Amino acid sequence: MQSLIERFTDLLEDGKVSASPLGLNVYKQGLRHDGGGRPLLAVFPETKAEVQAIVRLANEKRMPLVPVSSGPPRFHGGTACKTDSVIVDFSRMNRILRIDPDNRSVMLEPGATFGAVIPALKAQGLRISTPLLPRANKSVVACHLEREPGTIPKYHYDHLDPLLTLEVVYGTGDDFRTGSASGPGSLETLKADKVNPWGPGSLDYYRFVSAAQGSMGLVTWAVLKTEVLPVIKRPYFIPVTDPGRLTAPMNELLRRRIVDECLALNRHTLAAILAGDDAREFARLQAALPPWTILLAISGYQRRPEERVRVQEKHLFDVGDRLGIAIEPDLPGLRARGAELLESLENPWPETPHWKLRSGDSHDIFFLCPMSKVASLILLMQELARDAGVNGEIGGYIQPVTQGRGCHCEFHFSGADPALARLSAEAPEALMNHGAFFSRPYGAWADLVYRDYAEGVAALRELKRIFDPNNILNPGKLCFE
Repeated sequence: MQSLIERFTDLLEDGKVSASPLGLNVYKQGLRHDGGGRPLLAVFPETKAEVQAIVRLANEKRMPLVPVSSGPPRFHGGTACKTDSVIVDFSRMNRILRIDPDNRSVMLEPGATFGAVIPALKAQGLRISTPLLPRANKSVVACHLEREPGTIPKYHYDHLDPLLTLEVVYGTGDDFRTGSASGPGSLETLKADKVNPWGPGSLDYYRFVSAAQGSMGLVTWAVLKTEVLPVIKRPYFIPVTDPGRLTAPMNELLRRRIVDECLALNRHTLAAILAGDDAREFARLQAALPPWTILLAISGYQRRPEERVRVQEKHLFDVGDRLGIAIEPDLPGLRARGAELLESLENPWPETPHWKLRSGDSHDIFFLCPMSKVASLILLMQELARDAGVNGEIGGYIQPVTQGRGCHCEFHFSGADPALARLSAEAPEALMNHGAFFSRPYGAWADLVYRDYAEGVAALRELKRIFDPNNILNPGKLCFE
């Protein structure tokens, strides 16, 4: 162990290697899913050259590397150590390398967080796709590498959006640039704008590291798509009692490209977001809110913003009249909270604890499905919760993706009740048997996803042998040993 520390210390400057038990504990927080090993030490690279040196030494020592770029808490187990490992902490590679308003893109190192990136983009009149209330210390690059859906499906053309080009260090220690960033020479001499994600050649190499949990390569920078920041935003809400009526208005509004933000929250989740840490306020909000609420936003941009909003509002209410639904300018039963909620969706979650963790450790179950299956899977999840003996309601979040062609469904619940742990363990298989697609399989979900997919597993393992022949990058994840 001491010789390993000395070898890493020889590679890196003082202060970039930590073997302190207290310092290593932070990497075990929230890793309840599939831990088993422990971090032996943590290294903090600041350049691509240091990342390459770390990977080459790990190959020599056959030492697993687990990449981490977001701060705690960590929910899904993607950074849990399967064996005794070295943590590669990218928190010091946190620069915003370039904001390009002309190409509407931003170039980031993996440690750049939503708390830093969102204000910097706002100052340039831009915004980036964000998931539902991300932690302020969450890595922007890691979030989009893991395909977490944004709240504006209108700009979501592909499941990898808004990722554009990447620089990757593979498990061999070799570096590679994807898409239009792949030309010869340094970044300084490369004249390409780095915003075309496809290639080089006929392969889209950036797909190999997407949702791979760091098992295919270590990303040292990424270029991501941004959008113009609106001048005017107006929130609207649709109260829904029957889950069977959730998707029709979202389908229609997205097909006509009327709204920006478009998502649905059940009253448990919406109350948790609005209540702060006040348990009495949480109970009051749950009683006041409808079972489900669809959140919408209409935006006006730099050119004739008021006129654009008026036109879009007319289309919005035309859709409401045609479908026979009420569209309200504020949260049903909670006047003056709608604007507050919309503003919170534009920013990272600033508070501690995170809203998912107020009752203890969080269990999340999320998957993709067609819009046509959303209602049946919500009802199935409610039935599974009752059968598991769960008392009360669980959180629900429905997010259309790829312009409404599919849907991200998420259920979350927190607390120490054994029934919740039982539900977390048993529900995924039942959901999968009824059409849920676990496209980001963490922990035990991977066994469900890959057990009947022998040809795909063989192909993925062959790719792993090419890009990481010694299996040092986050071993034990997905279908890898």
